[in-house]
Amino acid sequence: MTTHLRVLEPGFPASFESALHRFFSPTQFDVGVQPLQMRLDVSEKDNAYQVKADLPGVKKEDINVRIDGNVVQIDAEIKQEKETKGDGGKMLRSERYYGSVSRNFSLSQDVDDSKAQARYADGVLTLDLPKKATSASKKVTVQ
Repeated sequence: MTTHLRVLEPGFPASFESALHRFFSPTQFDVGVQPLQMRLDVSEKDNAYQVKADLPGVKKEDINVRIDGNVVQIDAEIKQEKETKGDGGKMLRSERYYGSVSRNFSLSQDVDDSKAQARYADGVLTLDLPKKATSASKKVTVQ
């Protein structure tokens, strides 16, 4: 008597496993373009702070830096440029972000804003922020 039973292999073929893996793997949904982000590096020396901020695509005229005591605020804006396609062409996809970004942070010591310096080159804003000299505490005699 002949049987038509076959031995079932314990694992699935590799092609089925990879298809199953692709089916259940996390997918990337296009939920919109991520807004412009400003990444910062802040370092400290004995008498000054140095801040480096990545601001690609920003013109230096569109960057504002404010210092109030130990609080530093950096604002930047990327202005939209009209993009047209000649000869009846059309924009199929645009992922570039236009808008403004702002970061503020506090430092452990006040900044001498009269000596602060800012440079912008190759998409990186560099701030040199000297620390304000701390006044020594004064003892007051009680009369």
